[in-house]
Amino acid sequence: MKKSDFNYPLPNALIARYPLDKRVDSRLLVVEQKRFSDQVFSSLPSLLKPNDLLVFNDTRVIAARLFGHKTTGGKLEILLERVMGDKTALAHIRCSKSPRADSKIVLDKGYECLVNGREGDLFKLTFIDPIHTVLDAIGHVPLPPYIDREDESLDIERYQTVFSREPGAVAAPTAGLHFDEAILQQITAQGVDSAYVTLHVGSGTFQPVREENLEDHIMHKEWLTVTSDVVAKIKAAKERGGRVIAVGTTAMRSLEAATMGDELKPFKGDTDIFIKPGYRFKIVDAMVTNFHLPESTLLMLVSAFSGYKRMQAVYRYAIEQKYRFFSYGDAMFLSNMQDERE
Repeated sequence: MKKSDFNYPLPNALIARYPLDKRVDSRLLVVEQKRFSDQVFSSLPSLLKPNDLLVFNDTRVIAARLFGHKTTGGKLEILLERVMGDKTALAHIRCSKSPRADSKIVLDKGYECLVNGREGDLFKLTFIDPIHTVLDAIGHVPLPPYIDREDESLDIERYQTVFSREPGAVAAPTAGLHFDEAILQQITAQGVDSAYVTLHVGSGTFQPVREENLEDHIMHKEWLTVTSDVVAKIKAAKERGGRVIAVGTTAMRSLEAATMGDELKPFKGDTDIFIKPGYRFKIVDAMVTNFHLPESTLLMLVSAFSGYKRMQAVYRYAIEQKYRFFSYGDAMFLSNMQDERE
């Protein structure tokens, strides 16, 4: 398939630039084999069964956007991609002219960092103070580029899942943004189990696919952990006849990346798994996900999961019904329908 096979026209007005007042008030489009059902996210528990297992991504978004200037005066913006140590990181730098190796950057409130060189498109930075100190003092919420506004105080809480606990992401696992504490308690009370993987979402998730031939696309790397406890919970769910339900594409990618052959194993390290139509899913039976950008690898993933033609119809329907799109938008509940004739 080609990149252009995943394009679609989206009215600008349907891009959600702010979250709703309540997380669970988002709409939920339930995609079944032959029909679509319009619901609200608070009705999700009615779609779950006592033997099911929900798998969440517990990564926590860091305040990864920093502003400053070069010693020569040129203004710049830094987006941390990966924190490597207490004072070291890899980052994107946006400015009129790239800073030289061994040069100094002066950040807001007088904080400083040094440019040590490059690693591909990323700059190696060393901070004078601990990175967590700098981010706590002057960091901004790294809102996606399609939310074309400055970050605000509300984003500190709302661009973060209520179950986040492992700092390191520069983008939220957005399917998880719809859950609040009350719905999590309701799900647990009806006998649905939960497990948590960690995948630190990188800014590469927003990078466009530049190659028309998908086989030529080089996927960005992201760091993940799937523990032995998660593996045991998934095995138990399968044995009792329950479904494994991934909350978001990042949970999906984590489980599929940790699967060798048909066996899920504990995993810790980088993954660059690229899931597109033709991929054979091994672990996940259903998923909760948001609506994704045109020509994005995430749209390709859900098209592989529930069928290309079906997802094209889903997106046409969602636009007609004025669903809200992307990170602060509405959600879908999808089942694995890759083997069904479309």
